[in-house]
Amino acid sequence: MNQIRVFSPATVANVSCGYDAMGFALETLGDDMIFTKTDSKDVVISKIEGANLPYEANKNVAGVVALLMLEDSKANFGLDIQIFKNFKPGSGLGSSAASASGTAFAVNHLLGNKYSNLELTKFAMQGEVAACGSAIADNVAAAIYGGFILVKNYEPLDIVSIPTPTNLVATIIHPQIEIKTEDARKVVPTQIDLKTAITQWSNVGGLISGLHRNDFDLIGRCLVDLVAEPNRKKLIPLFDDVKQSAIAVGALGAGISGSGPSIFALSKNLETAQKVEAAMDAVYKNSGIDYNTYVSHISKTGTRIQ
Repeated sequence: MNQIRVFSPATVANVSCGYDAMGFALETLGDDMIFTKTDSKDVVISKIEGANLPYEANKNVAGVVALLMLEDSKANFGLDIQIFKNFKPGSGLGSSAASASGTAFAVNHLLGNKYSNLELTKFAMQGEVAACGSAIADNVAAAIYGGFILVKNYEPLDIVSIPTPTNLVATIIHPQIEIKTEDARKVVPTQIDLKTAITQWSNVGGLISGLHRNDFDLIGRCLVDLVAEPNRKKLIPLFDDVKQSAIAVGALGAGISGSGPSIFALSKNLETAQKVEAAMDAVYKNSGIDYNTYVSHISKTGTRIQ
């Protein structure tokens, strides 16, 4: 194999109550990437479409991950990388994670599947360091493993895959405003009272149980965030209106995707998810703010060969 084309999915991190610990991958929204072996041992990014990103390999998350993996594996080839971004960076949908995870997955295939998913996650996390300064795992793990994941631990890294109900569908609205991850993290409290903590971790346990049991009612009751959302929603115009409108037409629940500004909702079937999309659209259509909406099943496989 001298060339591989992959689809690397957008991801929703936190999933309301699972702040910095949970995430899931989307099936239909993501980036396309093409990797071609070269005779030199250099990593060259020859094309980027859909976003203004650096072409220098050591400054681009895809280049950073590729360089690390080629060095670690003592590969006898270099790479030409083409990146086609199908959703905007800064969306709260794991744009940098899509590039990092797509690269880890593709390079691993070109190396003959040398590394495990856990090892690929570690490589992709270094791409996140290049993007935002933190080796966060929730988005990249979701993109690599697919479905829902739990970051059980960082030292040592421990990723747990969570079963995903087949009919579960996500609806996303992405207001075209910028929220820096650094700013979004600053508004999250560093300490919370015991009562809030108990409710929060009970919701995480209930959400995971609901996913295992295909219990949509339990999933909906547990999509509640008492830690990040009350503070971050002030950064997102019309957040409460979008959330309330989504739930009113049948969404199980709704919350902030990653650090925002995107808002996600989960529904128990495609028909309801499309009604949720219409409800979100109705809230934003006269707001004067540009936005995109998406409807997608949950990706069971994560990053995949095209």
